[in-house]
Amino acid sequence: MGRNVVRGAVAVVVAVGLAGASGCSDSGGGKTPRAGGTKGAAPLKWGVCEAPDVAEGGGQAPPKDWECATLHVPLDYAKPEGETIPLALIRAKARDKSKRLGSLVFNFGGPGGSGISTLPGAAKEYEALRARYDLVSFDPRGVGRSAPVQCEGDKQLDAYYAQDSSPETPQEEKAFVDNIEKYQQACKDKSGHVLPYVGTENAARDLDRIRQALGDEKLNYFGISYGTELGGVYAHLFPKNVGRAVFDAVVDPTKTSEEGALGQAKGFQLALGNFAQDCVNRGDECRLQGSTAKEIENNIIKLQKSLAGKPIPGIGTRMLTDSAATNGIAQALYSKELWPLLEQGLDEAEGGQGQLLMALSDALNGRDQQGRYSNIGAANTAINCADFKDRFTLEQTKAQLPGFRAASPVFGDFLGWALMSCTDWPVAGAWETPDVSAPGSAPILVIGNTGDPATPYEGARNMVERLGPGVGVELTYKGEGHGSYNSGDKCVQAAVNSYLLDGTVPGANTVCTPSQNPSEPPPTSEPLGV
Repeated sequence: MGRNVVRGAVAVVVAVGLAGASGCSDSGGGKTPRAGGTKGAAPLKWGVCEAPDVAEGGGQAPPKDWECATLHVPLDYAKPEGETIPLALIRAKARDKSKRLGSLVFNFGGPGGSGISTLPGAAKEYEALRARYDLVSFDPRGVGRSAPVQCEGDKQLDAYYAQDSSPETPQEEKAFVDNIEKYQQACKDKSGHVLPYVGTENAARDLDRIRQALGDEKLNYFGISYGTELGGVYAHLFPKNVGRAVFDAVVDPTKTSEEGALGQAKGFQLALGNFAQDCVNRGDECRLQGSTAKEIENNIIKLQKSLAGKPIPGIGTRMLTDSAATNGIAQALYSKELWPLLEQGLDEAEGGQGQLLMALSDALNGRDQQGRYSNIGAANTAINCADFKDRFTLEQTKAQLPGFRAASPVFGDFLGWALMSCTDWPVAGAWETPDVSAPGSAPILVIGNTGDPATPYEGARNMVERLGPGVGVELTYKGEGHGSYNSGDKCVQAAVNSYLLDGTVPGANTVCTPSQNPSEPPPTSEPLGV
């Protein structure tokens, strides 16, 4: 399931942080951000946007009022005058130019997600922010059009993702290890030149070059999932340059790669249980067999075991294996809106038809209907391995599997075996855990979602603590799915919009629930009680 699962995660949290309360800050978060006065990178030359390419996931060109540009940054920041690489950027200008606050830069996560392809499609969700901000995103280094990491080709990737990702026999274990070695060798052969430089610290330095090129004195930032980790590293490196920033679906900065994967196993299991209980609560409307959530989960486990022995027809000539089915289930748990598709897909798979679960799995892996893969998987692996020092042998991985299985009988094996993704990677990792301490930074609004499958809830609290006193401000959303602002919850959106547009920091212990009246302002103090 890769690290777009291992690192794409959200957590829900209690809003604490600035002892106090709403109002304005004098450190950049509360003041109106100024748009000019910055020296550094050359101004950008904006022009017409082309449609996203295959590496970015494809799709249609954005509307004509969107603009694109290229910024050249050092490949190696230790040699700032040396070789450069291009960063692809996209923006939609603020609608009210007389009240423009500057740019709001988005990173939507992954790592490996293309901002060029994602922002235009998600822009309607941020229309309130576009009133006063230019909405800006980019392909981080190693992603999309920004010196993309390349590994195996499309046909090879079809075989790679069809492999047994939870081997049980020595022969299956050997095939699993051989496939990883082949994949890593392809990455080295095709992209060895950039692999040492695609880590998050370099991407954070790129963010500051982007800020300079945009002409902004402060970086106003909206980071989602892995984007919260990138934002935390940026705040550590450049605390005085932080403007108004929001972290949503928070990656836990206190967790090693192993701890993060184990946390995700628990998170996806929790989300699956919530999905199953919702199905039970709907009675005869639910298409799945089982009178309790546990019975539905047990039937899913039976389906996995059945597919491991005998795959069923998927899409075209491809068969739905247990690995592909598990990927598809995980993909559907990222949003409650996908739960009906998950229910239908599981029902059809139990009847011998795997097309829907296969389509969900393809979406997770970045495969389009023409059989072409984006580079999200390659970039995901490369960035993960450049960041984390952990390198697991076969024996070490097998020793950890019981803990993963205990955490999740559905996802544990797959996330446990994924520990070997970086085993023989040609580049050493940078850290055990990232340093996100940011003394002197403006307030950063940190949002955790109690039902988030990919970034467990406690990650937001840990991010607030690691950012340091007076910086992190917690807000809890008692919801489902990966992320909070994109859930459409009016309470969460009101709190975020109020901070980004007006500089008003939410009160301590702010909690939002889906049932809250949309016309009500966000509460200022409600104990979470978990």
